[in-house]
Amino acid sequence: MSVSANKVVSFHYRLHEVGGGLLEESYGAEPTLYLHGHNNLLASLEAAMDGKNQGDKVSVTVTPEQGYGLRREGAVQRVPIKHLHDHEKIKNRLKPGMKVAVNTQNGPWEAIVLKVGKFNVDIDSNHPLAGKTLNFEIEIAEVRDATDEELQHGHAHGVGGHNH
Repeated sequence: MSVSANKVVSFHYRLHEVGGGLLEESYGAEPTLYLHGHNNLLASLEAAMDGKNQGDKVSVTVTPEQGYGLRREGAVQRVPIKHLHDHEKIKNRLKPGMKVAVNTQNGPWEAIVLKVGKFNVDIDSNHPLAGKTLNFEIEIAEVRDATDEELQHGHAHGVGGHNH
């Protein structure tokens, strides 16, 4: 079965900054799942996987414009700690340089903590990968038909996908 619209794709990846070292990888954990054709992944990654099959490997270079955008200077915001994802779990561990997810009306947004106060944190609201040219090495683990529920919700469910 090939990767195409309305298929659930599970994959492993390694992510490097071009000219730099390994930033993250999924090997050693559950593969990442997404519903193809529903804007749940960077468009450049979806395009590279389109038509591929289980076991196929693909390497994709993503420019900042295709990925997480250009860095915006001065993109500092003060955010109440209670707006951070899992704020109860992390509030006593917050420190400058830590990656956090800020809950927004469009879903979680990754940011870097610059300064920690009693009730607020100052964050760099640029995505941590903004301004970077990235290389993804992807290995497709499985391709399957989406369930009716996944199609209704517009995303994959289960391990490595979205759990309700």
